[in-house]
Amino acid sequence: MDLNYTSEMEKGLAQSRHIGHEEYGRKLDKRIEVEKQREQEYKEAKKIAAEMDSQLPK
Repeated sequence: MDLNYTSEMEKGLAQSRHIGHEEYGRKLDKRIEVEKQREQEYKEAKKIAAEMDSQLPK
């Protein structure tokens, strides 16, 4: 799999997921695991944002 990435992207992936882009590109099961984690974090962040928005005075 040909992935283009920057050193900042590599560093971010390594820090947040403990995996490098080389392994991410080579192993389908690792990509699926990372994407599931990202999806879960996105849903949690969206829920928190909605809760915060509902608490703001209108």
